[in-house]
Amino acid sequence: MQRLEFGKTATGETVEQVVLHGGGLMAKVLTWGAVLQDLRMEGHVAPLVLGFERFEDYAFHSPYFGATPGRLANRVAGGRFTLDGQDYQLECNERGFTHLHGGSDGMGRRNWSIADLARDRVVLEITDPAGRAGYPGNAHIRATYHLQDHGVLSVVYETTTDAPTLANVCQHSYFNLDDSPDILDHELMIAADHYLPVDDRLIPTGEQRPVAATPFDFRQMGVMRRVEDGTQAPFDHNFCLSQARVAKRSVAMARSLKSGLSMEVRTTEPGVQLYAGVYLNVPVAGLEGRRYGAFSGLCLETQIWPDAINQPGFPSAVLRPGETLRQETDYVFSAS
Repeated sequence: MQRLEFGKTATGETVEQVVLHGGGLMAKVLTWGAVLQDLRMEGHVAPLVLGFERFEDYAFHSPYFGATPGRLANRVAGGRFTLDGQDYQLECNERGFTHLHGGSDGMGRRNWSIADLARDRVVLEITDPAGRAGYPGNAHIRATYHLQDHGVLSVVYETTTDAPTLANVCQHSYFNLDDSPDILDHELMIAADHYLPVDDRLIPTGEQRPVAATPFDFRQMGVMRRVEDGTQAPFDHNFCLSQARVAKRSVAMARSLKSGLSMEVRTTEPGVQLYAGVYLNVPVAGLEGRRYGAFSGLCLETQIWPDAINQPGFPSAVLRPGETLRQETDYVFSAS
Protein backbone atom coordinates (compact mmCIF):
# COMPACT_ATOMS: atom_id res chain seq x y z
CA MET A 1 0.00 0.00 0.00
CA GLN A 2 1.02 3.61 -0.51
CA ARG A 3 -0.05 6.76 1.33
CA LEU A 4 0.86 9.98 -0.46
CA GLU A 5 0.04 13.69 -0.34
CA PHE A 6 -2.22 14.51 -3.30
CA GLY A 7 -2.93 18.21 -2.75
CA LYS A 8 -4.13 20.94 -0.40
CA THR A 9 -7.64 22.27 0.09
CA ALA A 10 -8.40 25.99 0.03
CA THR A 11 -8.23 25.96 3.83
CA GLY A 12 -4.85 24.23 3.89
CA GLU A 13 -5.95 20.69 4.70
CA THR A 14 -3.77 17.93 3.25
CA VAL A 15 -5.56 15.67 0.77
CA GLU A 16 -4.09 12.17 0.82
CA GLN A 17 -4.09 9.40 -1.76
CA VAL A 18 -3.88 5.74 -0.80
CA VAL A 19 -3.12 2.96 -3.27
CA LEU A 20 -4.73 -0.44 -2.62
CA HIS A 21 -4.02 -3.83 -4.17
CA GLY A 22 -6.01 -7.07 -4.00
CA GLY A 23 -8.12 -9.54 -5.95
CA GLY A 24 -6.49 -8.63 -9.25
CA LEU A 25 -7.45 -4.96 -8.81
CA MET A 26 -5.60 -1.74 -8.02
CA ALA A 27 -7.49 1.24 -6.57
CA LYS A 28 -6.48 4.77 -5.74
CA VAL A 29 -8.65 6.44 -3.11
CA LEU A 30 -8.54 10.08 -2.00
CA THR A 31 -9.44 11.48 1.40
CA TRP A 32 -11.16 14.39 -0.40
CA GLY A 33 -14.75 13.30 -0.95
CA ALA A 34 -13.81 9.67 -0.21
CA VAL A 35 -13.18 9.63 -3.96
CA LEU A 36 -12.32 6.49 -5.92
CA GLN A 37 -9.80 8.25 -8.13
CA ASP A 38 -8.61 5.33 -10.26
CA LEU A 39 -9.39 1.63 -10.63
CA ARG A 40 -7.48 -0.90 -12.72
CA MET A 41 -7.79 -4.61 -13.41
CA GLU A 42 -4.91 -6.94 -14.20
CA GLY A 43 -4.70 -7.59 -17.94
CA HIS A 44 -6.67 -4.44 -18.85
CA VAL A 45 -4.53 -1.35 -19.45
CA ALA A 46 -7.10 1.47 -19.35
CA PRO A 47 -8.71 2.82 -16.15
CA LEU A 48 -12.15 1.44 -15.34
CA VAL A 49 -13.42 4.77 -13.94
CA LEU A 50 -13.31 8.43 -14.94
CA GLY A 51 -11.07 10.63 -12.85
CA PHE A 52 -8.35 13.28 -12.72
CA GLU A 53 -4.61 13.32 -12.16
CA ARG A 54 -4.61 16.60 -10.16
CA PHE A 55 -6.47 17.62 -7.02
CA GLU A 56 -7.25 21.06 -8.46
CA ASP A 57 -9.38 19.44 -11.16
CA TYR A 58 -11.47 17.62 -8.55
CA ALA A 59 -11.97 20.86 -6.63
CA PHE A 60 -13.08 22.90 -9.66
CA HIS A 61 -14.28 20.55 -12.41
CA SER A 62 -15.48 17.23 -10.99
CA PRO A 63 -19.10 16.15 -11.57
CA TYR A 64 -18.74 13.87 -8.52
CA PHE A 65 -16.20 11.60 -10.25
CA GLY A 66 -15.76 8.64 -7.86
CA ALA A 67 -17.12 10.64 -4.94
CA THR A 68 -19.22 9.73 -1.89
CA PRO A 69 -22.00 12.35 -1.95
CA GLY A 70 -24.19 12.96 1.08
CA ARG A 71 -25.27 13.04 3.79
CA LEU A 72 -28.21 12.59 1.41
CA ALA A 73 -27.30 11.51 -2.10
CA ASN A 74 -29.53 12.44 -5.06
CA ARG A 75 -32.29 15.08 -5.03
CA VAL A 76 -34.83 16.67 -2.68
CA ALA A 77 -37.56 18.71 -4.38
CA GLY A 78 -37.21 22.38 -3.45
CA GLY A 79 -34.84 21.30 -0.69
CA ARG A 80 -37.87 21.04 1.59
CA PHE A 81 -39.02 18.25 3.88
CA THR A 82 -40.92 17.67 7.11
CA LEU A 83 -39.63 15.29 9.78
CA ASP A 84 -41.47 14.58 13.04
CA GLY A 85 -43.67 17.65 12.48
CA GLN A 86 -40.71 19.99 11.97
CA ASP A 87 -40.20 21.73 8.61
CA TYR A 88 -36.70 21.97 7.18
CA GLN A 89 -35.20 23.90 4.27
CA LEU A 90 -32.01 22.54 2.72
CA GLU A 91 -29.66 24.45 0.45
CA CYS A 92 -30.91 24.47 -3.16
CA ASN A 93 -27.55 23.98 -4.86
CA GLU A 94 -28.85 22.71 -8.23
CA ARG A 95 -29.98 25.65 -10.39
CA GLY A 96 -31.47 27.26 -7.28
CA PHE A 97 -34.41 24.86 -7.27
CA THR A 98 -33.23 21.49 -5.96
CA HIS A 99 -31.07 20.09 -3.20
CA LEU A 100 -28.54 17.70 -4.75
CA HIS A 101 -26.01 15.30 -3.20
CA GLY A 102 -25.91 16.94 0.24
CA GLY A 103 -25.31 20.51 -0.93
CA SER A 104 -22.46 22.55 -2.36
CA ASP A 105 -20.12 21.58 0.50
CA GLY A 106 -21.42 18.06 1.10
CA MET A 107 -19.30 15.06 2.05
CA GLY A 108 -18.37 14.45 -1.58
CA ARG A 109 -16.55 17.80 -1.61
CA ARG A 110 -14.89 17.75 1.82
CA ASN A 111 -11.81 16.12 3.28
CA TRP A 112 -12.23 12.86 5.22
CA SER A 113 -9.74 11.28 7.64
CA ILE A 114 -8.16 7.83 7.44
CA ALA A 115 -9.32 5.60 10.30
CA ASP A 116 -7.67 2.36 9.14
CA LEU A 117 -5.41 1.33 6.28
CA ALA A 118 -4.09 -2.00 4.98
CA ARG A 119 -2.76 -3.27 1.67
CA ASP A 120 -6.24 -4.09 0.33
CA ARG A 121 -8.48 -1.86 2.46
CA VAL A 122 -9.00 1.70 3.65
CA VAL A 123 -11.54 3.06 6.12
CA LEU A 124 -12.36 6.76 5.89
CA GLU A 125 -14.58 8.77 8.21
CA ILE A 126 -16.15 12.20 8.47
CA THR A 127 -18.61 14.04 10.72
CA ASP A 128 -21.28 16.10 9.01
CA PRO A 129 -22.27 18.77 11.55
CA ALA A 130 -25.81 19.74 12.48
CA GLY A 131 -27.01 22.73 10.48
CA ARG A 132 -24.68 22.30 7.51
CA ALA A 133 -26.80 22.82 4.38
CA GLY A 134 -29.81 22.80 6.72
CA TYR A 135 -29.61 19.20 8.00
CA PRO A 136 -30.67 18.36 11.56
CA GLY A 137 -28.35 16.31 13.74
CA ASN A 138 -24.66 15.51 13.67
CA ALA A 139 -24.06 12.57 11.33
CA HIS A 140 -20.95 10.39 11.44
CA ILE A 141 -20.09 8.41 8.32
CA ARG A 142 -17.53 5.65 7.75
CA ALA A 143 -16.62 4.49 4.26
CA THR A 144 -14.76 1.21 3.70
CA TYR A 145 -13.16 0.33 0.36
CA HIS A 146 -11.94 -3.27 0.29
CA LEU A 147 -10.41 -5.13 -2.66
CA GLN A 148 -11.40 -8.76 -2.21
CA ASP A 149 -10.63 -12.00 -4.04
CA HIS A 150 -11.97 -12.62 -7.54
CA GLY A 151 -12.12 -9.00 -8.70
CA VAL A 152 -14.43 -7.64 -6.01
CA LEU A 153 -14.43 -3.98 -4.99
CA SER A 154 -16.49 -3.91 -1.81
CA VAL A 155 -17.87 -0.54 -0.67
CA VAL A 156 -19.58 -0.23 2.73
CA TYR A 157 -21.04 2.95 4.20
CA GLU A 158 -22.11 3.22 7.86
CA THR A 159 -23.95 6.30 9.12
CA THR A 160 -25.07 7.22 12.65
CA THR A 161 -26.72 10.35 14.04
CA ASP A 162 -27.48 12.06 17.35
CA ALA A 163 -30.86 13.43 16.18
CA PRO A 164 -33.49 12.36 13.65
CA THR A 165 -32.23 13.24 10.17
CA LEU A 166 -32.06 12.12 6.55
CA ALA A 167 -29.26 9.84 5.36
CA ASN A 168 -28.46 8.12 2.07
CA VAL A 169 -24.87 7.60 0.94
CA CYS A 170 -23.75 6.23 -2.42
CA GLN A 171 -20.67 5.58 -4.57
CA HIS A 172 -20.65 7.88 -7.60
CA SER A 173 -18.02 6.42 -9.93
CA TYR A 174 -18.45 6.73 -13.69
CA PHE A 175 -17.45 3.41 -15.27
CA ASN A 176 -16.09 2.74 -18.76
CA LEU A 177 -15.15 -0.87 -19.42
CA ASP A 178 -13.41 -0.50 -22.76
CA ASP A 179 -11.87 2.99 -23.06
CA SER A 180 -14.22 4.02 -25.91
CA PRO A 181 -15.20 7.71 -26.14
CA ASP A 182 -18.68 6.78 -24.90
CA ILE A 183 -20.43 3.87 -23.19
CA LEU A 184 -23.48 3.64 -25.47
CA ASP A 185 -22.32 0.32 -26.94
CA HIS A 186 -21.90 -1.18 -23.47
CA GLU A 187 -24.50 -3.81 -22.68
CA LEU A 188 -26.49 -3.41 -19.49
CA MET A 189 -28.87 -5.43 -17.33
CA ILE A 190 -30.82 -4.02 -14.36
CA ALA A 191 -33.11 -6.35 -12.39
CA ALA A 192 -35.99 -3.89 -12.05
CA ASP A 193 -39.56 -4.06 -13.33
CA HIS A 194 -40.22 -0.37 -12.63
CA TYR A 195 -38.42 2.97 -12.84
CA LEU A 196 -39.23 6.49 -11.64
CA PRO A 197 -40.25 9.04 -14.30
CA VAL A 198 -39.06 12.58 -13.49
CA ASP A 199 -40.18 16.16 -14.14
CA ASP A 200 -38.13 18.90 -15.80
CA ARG A 201 -36.15 19.36 -12.58
CA LEU A 202 -35.30 15.63 -12.48
CA ILE A 203 -37.55 15.06 -9.46
CA PRO A 204 -39.61 11.83 -9.42
CA THR A 205 -43.26 12.45 -10.24
CA GLY A 206 -44.32 9.78 -7.72
CA GLU A 207 -45.28 7.25 -10.38
CA GLN A 208 -43.56 3.86 -10.42
CA ARG A 209 -43.76 3.11 -14.13
CA PRO A 210 -43.26 -0.36 -15.65
CA VAL A 211 -40.11 -0.59 -17.76
CA ALA A 212 -41.87 -2.86 -20.28
CA ALA A 213 -42.06 -1.39 -23.80
CA THR A 214 -39.82 1.58 -22.87
CA PRO A 215 -36.09 2.35 -23.39
CA PHE A 216 -35.72 1.65 -19.65
CA ASP A 217 -36.31 -2.08 -20.03
CA PHE A 218 -32.93 -3.57 -19.10
CA ARG A 219 -34.34 -6.77 -17.61
CA GLN A 220 -32.43 -8.61 -20.32
CA MET A 221 -28.90 -7.67 -21.37
CA GLY A 222 -29.04 -4.98 -24.07
CA VAL A 223 -27.03 -2.07 -25.46
CA MET A 224 -27.43 1.38 -23.92
CA ARG A 225 -27.70 3.06 -27.33
CA ARG A 226 -31.49 3.57 -27.30
CA VAL A 227 -33.33 6.30 -29.18
CA GLU A 228 -36.40 7.98 -27.70
CA ASP A 229 -38.24 10.69 -29.69
CA GLY A 230 -35.33 10.90 -32.11
CA THR A 231 -32.60 11.33 -29.50
CA GLN A 232 -30.56 9.07 -27.26
CA ALA A 233 -32.42 8.31 -24.03
CA PRO A 234 -30.60 10.40 -21.39
CA PHE A 235 -30.83 7.91 -18.48
CA ASP A 236 -30.72 9.85 -15.21
CA HIS A 237 -33.37 7.81 -13.41
CA ASN A 238 -33.88 5.55 -10.43
CA PHE A 239 -34.68 1.89 -11.04
CA CYS A 240 -36.86 0.31 -8.34
CA LEU A 241 -35.14 -2.82 -7.05
CA SER A 242 -37.21 -3.32 -3.89
CA GLN A 243 -39.38 -1.43 -1.42
CA ALA A 244 -36.82 -1.65 1.38
CA ARG A 245 -33.22 -2.53 2.12
CA VAL A 246 -32.61 -6.28 1.88
CA ALA A 247 -29.76 -8.79 2.05
CA LYS A 248 -27.10 -8.11 -0.58
CA ARG A 249 -28.06 -9.55 -3.96
CA SER A 250 -27.10 -9.18 -7.64
CA VAL A 251 -29.01 -6.29 -9.25
CA ALA A 252 -27.11 -5.19 -12.36
CA MET A 253 -24.50 -6.16 -14.92
CA ALA A 254 -22.56 -3.99 -17.38
CA ARG A 255 -20.50 -5.56 -20.14
CA SER A 256 -18.27 -4.49 -23.02
CA LEU A 257 -18.07 -6.88 -25.94
CA LYS A 258 -15.14 -4.82 -27.22
CA SER A 259 -12.91 -5.48 -24.18
CA GLY A 260 -14.57 -8.62 -22.83
CA LEU A 261 -14.88 -7.02 -19.39
CA SER A 262 -17.98 -7.33 -17.22
CA MET A 263 -19.01 -5.59 -14.00
CA GLU A 264 -21.66 -7.15 -11.77
CA VAL A 265 -23.28 -5.00 -9.07
CA ARG A 266 -24.49 -6.57 -5.83
CA THR A 267 -26.13 -4.38 -3.20
CA THR A 268 -28.36 -4.15 -0.17
CA GLU A 269 -30.05 -1.01 -1.49
CA PRO A 270 -33.64 -0.62 -2.74
CA GLY A 271 -32.73 1.49 -5.77
CA VAL A 272 -30.06 2.11 -8.36
CA GLN A 273 -29.75 5.44 -10.16
CA LEU A 274 -28.56 4.91 -13.72
CA TYR A 275 -26.79 8.03 -14.92
CA ALA A 276 -25.26 7.69 -18.38
CA GLY A 277 -23.26 10.92 -18.26
CA VAL A 278 -25.46 12.82 -20.71
CA TYR A 279 -24.44 16.18 -19.22
CA LEU A 280 -20.68 15.54 -19.14
CA ASN A 281 -18.54 18.19 -20.81
CA VAL A 282 -15.39 18.38 -18.73
CA PRO A 283 -13.10 21.25 -19.81
CA VAL A 284 -9.86 19.69 -18.56
CA ALA A 285 -8.11 16.39 -19.29
CA GLY A 286 -8.79 13.34 -17.14
CA LEU A 287 -6.75 10.25 -16.35
CA GLU A 288 -3.84 9.82 -18.78
CA GLY A 289 -5.01 12.85 -20.76
CA ARG A 290 -8.47 11.49 -21.63
CA ARG A 291 -11.25 13.89 -22.56
CA TYR A 292 -14.68 13.34 -21.03
CA GLY A 293 -17.72 14.38 -23.03
CA ALA A 294 -21.35 13.24 -23.05
CA PHE A 295 -21.86 9.54 -22.25
CA SER A 296 -18.15 9.00 -21.41
CA GLY A 297 -19.06 6.88 -18.40
CA LEU A 298 -22.04 5.30 -16.66
CA CYS A 299 -22.97 5.50 -13.00
CA LEU A 300 -24.88 2.80 -11.13
CA GLU A 301 -25.57 4.62 -7.86
CA THR A 302 -27.00 2.13 -5.35
CA GLN A 303 -29.13 4.02 -2.85
CA ILE A 304 -32.54 4.92 -1.47
CA TRP A 305 -34.92 6.36 -4.06
CA PRO A 306 -34.59 10.13 -4.74
CA ASP A 307 -36.86 12.60 -2.91
CA ALA A 308 -38.05 9.69 -0.75
CA ILE A 309 -38.90 11.93 2.22
CA ASN A 310 -41.53 13.72 0.10
CA GLN A 311 -42.95 10.74 -1.77
CA PRO A 312 -45.56 8.43 -0.17
CA GLY A 313 -44.74 4.77 -0.75
CA PHE A 314 -41.01 5.31 -1.34
CA PRO A 315 -38.41 3.58 0.90
CA SER A 316 -37.54 5.62 3.99
CA ALA A 317 -34.44 7.85 4.12
CA VAL A 318 -34.95 8.72 7.80
CA LEU A 319 -32.20 7.83 10.29
CA ARG A 320 -32.68 8.04 14.04
CA PRO A 321 -30.35 7.99 17.06
CA GLY A 322 -29.36 4.46 18.06
CA GLU A 323 -29.66 3.19 14.47
CA THR A 324 -26.84 2.50 12.03
CA LEU A 325 -27.52 2.92 8.33
CA ARG A 326 -25.32 0.26 6.70
CA GLN A 327 -25.25 0.33 2.90
CA GLU A 328 -23.23 -2.38 1.13
CA THR A 329 -22.34 -2.66 -2.56
CA ASP A 330 -19.94 -4.96 -4.41
CA TYR A 331 -18.61 -4.19 -7.88
CA VAL A 332 -17.37 -7.49 -9.32
CA PHE A 333 -15.07 -7.35 -12.36
CA SER A 334 -14.30 -10.25 -14.66
CA ALA A 335 -12.85 -10.86 -18.11
CA SER A 336 -14.12 -13.31 -20.70
